Amino acid sequence: MHFDVAVFWDALTSYPFFKGACITLVLALLAHSVGIALSVPAALALDGPNNPARMLLRGILSVFRGAPTLLQLLFVWNALPQFFPIFREAWFTPFFAAWIALSLNEAAYQVEINRGALKALDKGQYAAGHALGLSRWQIFRYITLPQAARIAIPPTANEFITLLKITSLASVISLQELMAVTSQTVSTTFQFSEYYAVALVYYLVMVYTLTWLQHRLERRLSWDQVSSGAKSVGLLQRTLARMRRI
Repeated sequence: MHFDVAVFWDALTSYPFFKGACITLVLALLAHSVGIALSVPAALALDGPNNPARMLLRGILSVFRGAPTLLQLLFVWNALPQFFPIFREAWFTPFFAAWIALSLNEAAYQVEINRGALKALDKGQYAAGHALGLSRWQIFRYITLPQAARIAIPPTANEFITLLKITSLASVISLQELMAVTSQTVSTTFQFSEYYAVALVYYLVMVYTLTWLQHRLERRLSWDQVSSGAKSVGLLQRTLARMRRI
C-alpha cells in the first residue's frame, strides 16, 4: 500500500481532527493548571510538622501515583456516579470526568516537583526575610515562590508534555480527543499510515510549540550571571521595593 498524500492533507486540514487536537490541548492545560493549584499547598503541607492530616495526604498522593491513569479515568467515569448522585447529571460529560481524573493524577506528581524546588532554596533567605520584618506569607510570595518557580519550570514543562500525551487515554471513556478521532477514522477507512501520520503531526506541533515556550520562559526567568551573594542582595532589594509600593 502506498501513502496517499491527498488523504493525509484532507485529514490534516479537516475540522474533526482540528477539534480533537483542540480538545486534547485544552484538557491538558486545564488539568495541569488545577494540578499545579492543588500541588502547591500540598507540597507546603508535606514539609510541615508530622500530624495525622499530613499522613493522610501522603497516603492519598501515594494512591494517585501508584494507580494506573487508565484505572483512575475509568473509576471517575463509571464508579464516581455510583457514590455521588450529583455526578449522574447531564453536566458530567466525558470531558469533565477526564478533567477530574487527570487533574488529581497530575497534582500527585507535581507535588514532588514543587517539594524539590522548595528544598533547593537556601534556608538563609528565609532568615533574611524574617530579619526584614516580613510575614511568612510575604516571604513565600516575594522570596520563596519566584525562586522556586525558576527551578520548577523545566520538570513542570516536561510533566505537562507527558500529560498532553496521556490525554489519549481519555478515548476509553468516549471523549472525542485527537486519538479517539484518529482511531474512529482508521477503523472505517483502514488507511492507517495517513491518519496516524496526521495525529503524529498534531502532537509534534503541540509538543514542540510548548518546548519553545518553555525555553523562552526559562530565559526570561533565568538568573543573571552574578554571584549568589549579589543575587540574594538584589532579590531582597526588589522585595523591599515591592513592599514599599503596597
